[in-house]
Amino acid sequence: MAGYKILQAEKQGIYVLKFIGEIRLNLCSTLDNLVESITQDPQFKTVVIDLTETEIIDSTTLGLLAKIAMAAQKQSHFLPTLISTNPDITRIITSMGFDKIFIIVREPASRIEELEEIPVLRASEQQVRDKVLDAHKVLMGLNNRNREEFRNLVRALECEEPG
Repeated sequence: MAGYKILQAEKQGIYVLKFIGEIRLNLCSTLDNLVESITQDPQFKTVVIDLTETEIIDSTTLGLLAKIAMAAQKQSHFLPTLISTNPDITRIITSMGFDKIFIIVREPASRIEELEEIPVLRASEQQVRDKVLDAHKVLMGLNNRNREEFRNLVRALECEEPG
C-alpha cells in the first residue's frame, strides 16, 4: 500500500493526530505546517499521536514528532502520548529516544472521534530539503546515538547548494 492519511482532532488544547499508511518525506511540509499551527495555538497543552495504523514512518517524520513533543513539554509541561501497537514502529521510536519525550502506549485507544483529514501540501525540493535538515537536527539533539546516526546526512544536507 502506498496510501497515507493524517487525521486530526482538537478539544480544549489537546490535539489528537492519527497517521494512517506510509508516513514519509512527501508529507514533511504538511506535517511541519501542522506542527507550527498546533504549537502556536495559545490553548495548546499536549498531543496524542496514534500510530496504530501506521505502516512505515521515516526519520524526517520522527524529527517533526520530536519537535512537537518538545514544544508540548515547554509550553505546558505535559508529556505527549504516542500510541503504537506495531512492534517495528515501537522499536524505531524507542531506539530514537522517544521514550524520554513521549509516554508510549502499546495498546490502541478505545475511541477517537471527530478526526478530520489534513490536506497534503505541495512543497518545492528546497522546502523539503530544509524540513528534512531541521527534522534530523531535532533527532540529533535527543541523544548521542542519534547524533552519530544522522551526522553525515545533516552535513551533506548543509553542504548542498540551494536550487
